Amino acid sequence: MTFSLAIIAAFLASILTFFTGFGLGTVLLAVFVLIFPVAAAIAATAVVHLANNIFKVILMGRHARMDILLRFGVAALLAAFAGAYLLNCIDSQQTVLSYELLGRKLKTTPVRIVIGFLMAFFALLDLFGVSEKWVIEPKWMPAGGVLSGFFGGLSGNQGAFRTMFLLKSGLTKEELIGTGAAIGLLVDIGRLTIYWRQVNGPDLPMQFPLLAAATGSAIIGTIIGNRLLKKVSLKKIEIAASVLLLAIAAGLSTGLF
Repeated sequence: MTFSLAIIAAFLASILTFFTGFGLGTVLLAVFVLIFPVAAAIAATAVVHLANNIFKVILMGRHARMDILLRFGVAALLAAFAGAYLLNCIDSQQTVLSYELLGRKLKTTPVRIVIGFLMAFFALLDLFGVSEKWVIEPKWMPAGGVLSGFFGGLSGNQGAFRTMFLLKSGLTKEELIGTGAAIGLLVDIGRLTIYWRQVNGPDLPMQFPLLAAATGSAIIGTIIGNRLLKKVSLKKIEIAASVLLLAIAAGLSTGLF
């Protein structure tokens, strides 16, 4: 059952992630924690996410804006390490909500609630058109990378904050997808250097068929997303990103993710 769930989740999430730039990792992690220990689930998610981003860059990398990749991506990568370090320092904070749902013990912390609130706040600004005329100038790219990477390191949802920022950077939909994929690949490579012990641990090799199937399913979803690209407007991508952002915000705040 969990095998099929992982494959279906990877397929559906990768189609949506192709346009929004985030969501695949969050959905897969929620499934993989049912199969692996938490540390191994994070590493398994990173492996599938990396493979899918490599393929996505092959498809859309030619549209990536190198100036944004250098200014935003490098800053995001460095700040993500800082955010992850801070998370380790404050992870022992008292749980503010703990409950059981369908046999799973769920809990949330002050950090997750704050990050969820920030995500929901920016998503609602977009959905209600408050931020419609906002445009981020190139000089602010490093600052955006720092914010994206730092909060991504704290919450594990670096792609969500990255997309919120890039959507206001005046990019075409092709540039948005290509640039986001390139930055995501950079971050994936960086975090896998941290997760290498879990990747080489005893849990993942035993589940190689599952990882291979989930990766293949995600790649198929990416191919379908690429074929749908001409039919999807930038406005629809923005709406989809905002709705997905609200869902992830709710999941983080309540402990589902």
